[in-house]
Amino acid sequence: MPLLDHFHRPLSLERPWEGIHSTWAAMMATQLNQGQLPDEYVAMPLVTLGGGVQVDVGTFQTEEPQASLPGGVATRLWAPPQAPLSTVVDFVGLDVYEVRVMQHMGGPQLRSAIEIVSPANKDRASHRRAFAVKCAAYLQQGVAVIIIDVVTERTANLHTAIVELLGLACPLAWDTSSSLYAVGYHPVHAAGVQRLDVWPETLAVGAPLPTLPLWLGEDMCLPLALETSYSATCIALRIRV
Repeated sequence: MPLLDHFHRPLSLERPWEGIHSTWAAMMATQLNQGQLPDEYVAMPLVTLGGGVQVDVGTFQTEEPQASLPGGVATRLWAPPQAPLSTVVDFVGLDVYEVRVMQHMGGPQLRSAIEIVSPANKDRASHRRAFAVKCAAYLQQGVAVIIIDVVTERTANLHTAIVELLGLACPLAWDTSSSLYAVGYHPVHAAGVQRLDVWPETLAVGAPLPTLPLWLGEDMCLPLALETSYSATCIALRIRV
């Protein structure tokens, strides 16, 4: 299923983007829960309505890790491609402003977050900064992040906002001619050095969606096939090409 434009007619009228985003988040969570994630993990979709629509998919670890899925299927065999962008990063002095990342000791521990960008995230500088602060706070806590931006009516690049906030605009600079993109971020702590690995992918209307690395920890990574969950979303909402 090629990526469609959900922000201009006719789809913007027939299938409003809010329904696309919320259904896509649910489909991604279902995709992960039904066969990809180990038993001690669960993916939960979250939609927050306020000044805009915020759509997240969080991956939580609920128990001590196990070696395999039911049936003995290993979960640590997928090796993602080497990160095209990578640099040493210092999170110690990062100001998280008003964004709080809660960790419930003895309960679910957040391991990764998938953010589907909304128009409100991009429409003004304060909103772009708030989104960047949220993602930077996750990264500071060691949580892997994937952002997916298919908003065709706004051109701001939130990857740029994130790396500028982190003071990494030079080593991690990246842009896309289509203004649509998906980016995976993995904070790494090794040999006393903190590093941020980044996998950027250009998206385009009419083109298939890529697979991104979804990191659950330092050495556990799963393939997140955006094409699979997006196709399931379009089928569920009776969208035909």
